[in-house]
Amino acid sequence: MSPDEKVPASDSSPDIDDDVRTVARWIDEASAITVLTGAGISTDSGIPDFRGPNGVWTKNPAAEKQATLQNYLADREVRVLAWRARMDHRAWGAEPNDGHRALVQLERRRKLVSLLTQNVDGLHHDAGSDPDKIVEVHGTIREVACLECDYREEMGTVLDRVRLGADDPPCPDCGGILKSATISFGQQLVARDLLRAQIAAENCDLMLAVGTTLAVYPIAAVVPTAKSAGARVVIVNAEPTEMDHLADMVLRKSISEVLPRICGGTPRPRAV
Repeated sequence: MSPDEKVPASDSSPDIDDDVRTVARWIDEASAITVLTGAGISTDSGIPDFRGPNGVWTKNPAAEKQATLQNYLADREVRVLAWRARMDHRAWGAEPNDGHRALVQLERRRKLVSLLTQNVDGLHHDAGSDPDKIVEVHGTIREVACLECDYREEMGTVLDRVRLGADDPPCPDCGGILKSATISFGQQLVARDLLRAQIAAENCDLMLAVGTTLAVYPIAAVVPTAKSAGARVVIVNAEPTEMDHLADMVLRKSISEVLPRICGGTPRPRAV
């Protein structure tokens, strides 16, 4: 960041409202916005992140084994624990928050061209975002896939089998191992989704990264890709990210509070 560029604002900065107004103006001026969301946008919906202070893997390191494909395939007990965890996943009782809904508003303003998400909870769908604009680069917990054939099914149908006693339910078509349709460590991402994400980054005039530390590749690469293509980059995250130095603006603010302010149009200055 050059000396004459805007210094990222923190929650305690007196300039935070000026920064919010600036980003809202940039959004007003933009015609093709690509958004990348991470776990931080869903924490206000009651879904914890993974590596934060209250993260799933921070509190229970053994849970990370369930998200590693090699362990999942090799150890039946890991699969049994994974199915129990899916039964209790907070996504089933979660609802979209104001952050998710603000992105729907951005879409209705005909600004948003692509919504890339690292989240598997499906809350962008619940909020009303256009499914054709959503790219779930890490898959979805709402479906189940067989690791040996093309079988796919709604998660609820397979969880009913678990409730009836099938603690490691096999594929009904081929007898293979079933897993949530999420991308585990050691599992290949969907090439088509990565291509869609790259194209969206190359063709936007503003990249908005929300609730992600931008540490997970290859999807984090969309930010420098957009920057190299000439787009403005705005990061909204409570903690520092690995790409703050690339951003034209960093807003360290509650996501569910700040997204409605920047996505709904330029806010008026506060009355003095």
